[in-house]
Amino acid sequence: MRKNIVAGNWKMNNNLSESKALVKGIKKAIKGKELKNTRVIVSPTYVNLRAVVKKAKKSAVEVAAQNMHQADSGAFTGEISADMLKSIGIKTVILGHSERREYFCETDEILTKKVDQALKNKLEIIFCFGEKLEERKNDKHFEIVESQLKNALFHLDAKAWKNIILAYEPVWAIGTGETASPEQAQEMHAFIRKIISEKYDAKVAENVSILYGGSVKPANAKEIFSKEDVDGGLIGGASLKADDFVALIDAI
Repeated sequence: MRKNIVAGNWKMNNNLSESKALVKGIKKAIKGKELKNTRVIVSPTYVNLRAVVKKAKKSAVEVAAQNMHQADSGAFTGEISADMLKSIGIKTVILGHSERREYFCETDEILTKKVDQALKNKLEIIFCFGEKLEERKNDKHFEIVESQLKNALFHLDAKAWKNIILAYEPVWAIGTGETASPEQAQEMHAFIRKIISEKYDAKVAENVSILYGGSVKPANAKEIFSKEDVDGGLIGGASLKADDFVALIDAI
């Protein structure tokens, strides 16, 4: 049975003390809550990962990394390996985020290598994908999403999918002034589940959690999360305030 997930991507925000305070606030707010098949994940910047792991200990808050290099080790200045992440208690990594694709030129080929490396090291993956505004306007959104999934993930065997969480990011609905409706989110999530079912089978498709990453806020979360194929969210801005983030947890 797939899980509901509320995952906060803190991006390049929060220094050490701010990171500790934020996870402390989330931890305190959800203590004693009946989470019911729901996972809570936060993803701080690299330099604060270890501190947040320690602060989140003995709570329902899990900690994920925002990225990971595809090599075991080597002359890759500024990069972080899977083994390094595991050594500080990280079990989940975000791969393929739209900002990594856009600003750091991560291609499907690179992401395939990162996916394989993460799975080889027994790391769970939150895999991000989604279309840009011009692709949506040109009616290519289904084509783009299918291509991104097939290129980076469809070489995996069915067993590997127990370690995959999907996060659909309509890039056109993030910071553009455009708004994605809950119906548009559901339409795409249902399409994603359909193509996974066609490639593998209905069981694999039904068991994978598909998160929505298009500017989810306390005001719209309940309606978005109520859709049949939306299993939670990968949250940006609203994850940077404990009250807002907990409101999203309550909404699901």
